[in-house]
Amino acid sequence: MTQSKKIVFALPKGRLAKEVKPLLTAAGLEPEAAFFDDSDRRLRFATSNPNVDLIPVKPFDVATFVAHGGADLGIVGADVLFEFAYSEVYSPVDLNIGHCRLSVAGEPQTLADNPLDQMSHLKVATKYPGVATRYFAQLGLQTECIKLNGSIELAPKLGLCTRIVDIVTTGNTLKANGLVEEAVIHQATSRLIVNRTALKTRSAELRGWIDTFDTLAKAQNP
Repeated sequence: MTQSKKIVFALPKGRLAKEVKPLLTAAGLEPEAAFFDDSDRRLRFATSNPNVDLIPVKPFDVATFVAHGGADLGIVGADVLFEFAYSEVYSPVDLNIGHCRLSVAGEPQTLADNPLDQMSHLKVATKYPGVATRYFAQLGLQTECIKLNGSIELAPKLGLCTRIVDIVTTGNTLKANGLVEEAVIHQATSRLIVNRTALKTRSAELRGWIDTFDTLAKAQNP
């Protein structure tokens, strides 16, 4: 990366994008209107700062783009960082938005009939196999993870697993599908992340953005 190139900022699509928008505006990075137009098929957008462009990607992909140098900066949930633990990703600012938790859940009767302290092996449906495997290993359990990217709450009812590990915000989706939380693995918020190599080669620019978002996060969440 050279100083003449624009800074590329990766942002998550979906629910979190709405929470991020006020921070971007306050930071002087107002996206062009088309960024929030779902019918626009472009993948890179300008901002009110001529030196910064935005790329909207799936939440799980934000950390990957930043880790591999496709983006200099990103905003991503800590749940993704827990799963991937990329060494090239530096996470200097907790933005204190996107509050959620990574939890273990299942059907109430199944949890009662199969307590974890009486099991040696279990099947878990999740899109966080790394988190799930590490968590249950700490409990002395061997885990067979079934990787799903959506509709995870269906898995216990269809006999695929006895537990799921998933993000919980309000708990309403679990309740609607007859599931209950058994344990919280991690609390999670959204973080500003930076590519470590870019931070070395573009230190002044990127540290300026780190300071800006740190100040904004503290001001909005004293």
